[in-house]
Amino acid sequence: MADDIRKQLEIRPVTTAYLDQFNDLLSYVFQVTAKEVEESGYEEGELERDKRPVLKKADVVGWFNGEELVSQVAVYPCRVNIHGVPYKMGGVTGVGTYPEYAGHGLMHDLIKIALQKMRDNRQWISYLYPYSIPFYRKKGWEIMSDHLTFDVKDTQLPKQQNLPGHVERLEIDDPDVINTYNRFARKTHGAMLRNQLNWDEYWRWENEEERVAGVWYDENDVPQGFVLYWIANEVFHIKEMVYITQEARIALWNFIAAHFSMVEHVRGNIYKNEPLHFLLDDGDIKQTIKPYYMARIVDVFEFLRQYPFAEQGTPFHFKVTDPMAEWNNGIFGVQWVDDGELEISHDPIGEEVALDIQTLTTMLMSYRRPSYLAKIERIQASPRAIRNLENLIPVDEPYFSDYF
Repeated sequence: MADDIRKQLEIRPVTTAYLDQFNDLLSYVFQVTAKEVEESGYEEGELERDKRPVLKKADVVGWFNGEELVSQVAVYPCRVNIHGVPYKMGGVTGVGTYPEYAGHGLMHDLIKIALQKMRDNRQWISYLYPYSIPFYRKKGWEIMSDHLTFDVKDTQLPKQQNLPGHVERLEIDDPDVINTYNRFARKTHGAMLRNQLNWDEYWRWENEEERVAGVWYDENDVPQGFVLYWIANEVFHIKEMVYITQEARIALWNFIAAHFSMVEHVRGNIYKNEPLHFLLDDGDIKQTIKPYYMARIVDVFEFLRQYPFAEQGTPFHFKVTDPMAEWNNGIFGVQWVDDGELEISHDPIGEEVALDIQTLTTMLMSYRRPSYLAKIERIQASPRAIRNLENLIPVDEPYFSDYF
């Protein structure tokens, strides 16, 4: 039966001519209602038109039954900061199959094609927001970032601290907001290096008209941080807080606390495993943490060639297994030659570190450390090899606040 259905189908690119079907499939799979679209500030037909630039720039491939699009995946072109090095990143999105076509391996085939397209486009790493963590783990992705939410009562807001500088309330697309984020992203591991299309996706399911940016300027009138927020029903909602200096963090909380008489709660998001309670005088606040985005290395050899190891170490080799990308199965030797130049090869240099692509990704993204991954038996290596990795891999945990 499965073979009969597959014989009726063919794989081909999804062009803008299929924009309505692309959106219909997304809406069906994710059950996006007309009410949710309206609450996001879109007028009838506007969301569909808004998706056209994404479809033009993305690599979208699908299974078709005649002219009917029945399964699809999109690779969204992005750039991210990996420990200070800009990488092209393939953002996997628009994943969906109509239920009557499920169970026939259609998505398996589409993901293999998507990985090949990312490799062809030199996108050595991929991010995605998982609707099912187990499903994407089987395909080689692994958790790489967290999403924390917090609820601070008005009585728990920090006391005002005297600082030079001032806050201005601006439009969310003000150049000072964009430029401050760009400076932040260039120094923040894991972050999206946003272009205009990325900003459009960032706000897609938000009603921009209700959002405000509070930007803090230091004593030299240089913007050093911002908070994107809205106020409703006596709650100060924080979509994101970005600060380049700790002084900016304190100043933005001064600004939030100045709303003491207007709100009863401050609720917001943090996109890094950096709990807020430790930074507050009264840390007895409500916090929740859950996995956010997943990542997977698309091409191990090329990813390692650009990877900024923290220092030179003892030569070693990875032995990698990958369920989807056959080019990642094998040996990847790591050593430093000449004047400390990093050299990646397929030679079994030094000690072996055996692991799957999921574990390699989360380790090199610094979401989980080598010693922890070895402890839970996700890595097979000697204690000496693990100590070497601990010294080699930068410690900064990833920050990722986008959604696509």
